[in-house]
Amino acid sequence: MKVTFPTRCLILMLISVNTLLAQEAKDGPVIKGFGAVYDIPEADFATDTDKVFKVVFDVKGTAKKEGDINKELNTAARFLNMHARAGVPVENLHVALVVHNKAAKDLLTSKEYKSRYGVANVNEPLLEALLQAGVDIIFCGQSSHARNLPKAELVPGVQVSLSAMTALIQLQDEGYRLIKF
Repeated sequence: MKVTFPTRCLILMLISVNTLLAQEAKDGPVIKGFGAVYDIPEADFATDTDKVFKVVFDVKGTAKKEGDINKELNTAARFLNMHARAGVPVENLHVALVVHNKAAKDLLTSKEYKSRYGVANVNEPLLEALLQAGVDIIFCGQSSHARNLPKAELVPGVQVSLSAMTALIQLQDEGYRLIKF
């Protein structure tokens, strides 16, 4: 059977699509063990690898089940990993998390989390990795008091602000772009 040019192109395209679909998400290089992403070599909208990215994530949700990673926190790891994998220098990636509402409990140390919820805080290693990578994790002081979560019980390195609203305004005034999912 003779294969025509259009048929050959279609076969190659299907092979390429299947290869992309079979690709596994990869973590790193910035945050290992978290923030797995896919490489997108066929992107039509090019990433400006010279740009300085300043982003603030408004984190208010939590996992549906105790013991699961907070996907909103993991998004910061994804942001760092995907941009570093795409060639943006790590020094051009500035990330902040402003945490409030139901996500507040995810900032507790494992010891405190376990005493309240019966399981260790699976988010603690992620938070520590984010802090190690230079991410600012800012906790709403209003949520701290309303939910009885004092700073002494939080993962070390988490900053407390007057409020989430205050932190979001100040960071945006400093050129951070708000990402809210």
